[in-house]
Amino acid sequence: MSELTELSYALDTFYFLICGVLVMWMAAGFSMLEAGLVRSKNTAEILTKNIALFAIACTMYLLVGYYIMYSSAEGGFLPNLGFLLGGENSVDAVLAGGDDAPYYSMRADYFFQVVFVATAMSIVSGAVAERMKLWAFLAFAVVMTGFIYPVSGYWTWGEGWLDAAGFSDFAGSGIVHMAGAAAALAGVLVLGPRKGKYGKDGSIYAIPGANMPLATLGTFILWMGWFGFNGGSELKVSDVESANNVAQVLVNTNAAAAGGVLAALILAKLWFRKADLTMALNGALAGLVAITAEPLAPSALGATLIGAVGGAIVVAAIVALDKLKIDDPVGAISVHGVVGIWGLLAVPLTNADATFGAQLLGLVAIFAWVFGASLVVWLIIKAAMGVRVSEEEEYEGVDLAECGMEAYPEFTTTKVRGGGGGSGRSQRGELGQGAHLAPGTE
Repeated sequence: MSELTELSYALDTFYFLICGVLVMWMAAGFSMLEAGLVRSKNTAEILTKNIALFAIACTMYLLVGYYIMYSSAEGGFLPNLGFLLGGENSVDAVLAGGDDAPYYSMRADYFFQVVFVATAMSIVSGAVAERMKLWAFLAFAVVMTGFIYPVSGYWTWGEGWLDAAGFSDFAGSGIVHMAGAAAALAGVLVLGPRKGKYGKDGSIYAIPGANMPLATLGTFILWMGWFGFNGGSELKVSDVESANNVAQVLVNTNAAAAGGVLAALILAKLWFRKADLTMALNGALAGLVAITAEPLAPSALGATLIGAVGGAIVVAAIVALDKLKIDDPVGAISVHGVVGIWGLLAVPLTNADATFGAQLLGLVAIFAWVFGASLVVWLIIKAAMGVRVSEEEEYEGVDLAECGMEAYPEFTTTKVRGGGGGSGRSQRGELGQGAHLAPGTE
């Protein structure tokens, strides 16, 4: 390598890794968003899901997922599964050739890809919140991140048959977001709605989240992380054209999110007569999902309009799914699934190299594969260990049933140190975990 080439290699590798870190930070965004939109009695469990699924995704993609996605034949349909019969089955098998990539270290590519698969799995956790068994969810995460996602990922980014057919998805409106929503939809259908969500007469009852500040913080974290999600998908930054492309991608990503917020907020005001914060938050995410399939080709105004359409769609989709009695506490299926479809179909509007036929083929294939495979896995898990907590546990909250703790312990039994002999007493009151009464008080 020449000195200039080495510098470009180092810069692009560093850029790729930093973008991966931003995408990893989206895990915090999903955690805060979901923690804010569920009831307080279910908060610790949803946080446990989020950190555990991230660890599972990283491990399974290391062991098998990356190999499936990037070691199979170009233009093929069936991925290379021979390694499962005794050959090498880890990311090292793909990276065995070292770091001789055109632009950046292949290990940086792995790191960037592994946080994407974790993002896809994070979409599932919010949709099945407040009534699913923790270990059933984690069992599904093993299969989703190790096998289901990598197969459709091979078809597309791994240069499989959809890539050969001309399917275009710059950063994953379909490959990541719609795939996660398809898996979530399968789980929700197997699981059923929360108790008290729908009346026998068809009425729909709102179940408000516990913490809107947390939900808003989570949305801003996701908005920030999306700059790595879309910006990193340019893959390099070390030449003038790539640097300009990255700048355009970030401008368009931001513009689409803003358009989504405004459209969702205005539609909510016209429809519900109120400025619904949750719709505004989902509008931001919808705008981001919508632009993810093609954040480079549109103008900034075009990106704003694409995001605005996504923001309007998500409001209508959330209402429609509720009428169908598909209970999604955080709106994940609407945001990532319905708007993910719009994002894919919007690509040919600005990218002359894309066609509606290839986009339709890709979205149908990805949805059918992920939904069908996920449904089978959910049904197997249901038969083997059950997927839903008991009615009593759901009423009391899955925090205590699954985690043995509360996220907001307003009323706890606390042991207070007494004088002499280390004796103590218990007192119930408005004390946090581990808090103690002042000496001499009752």
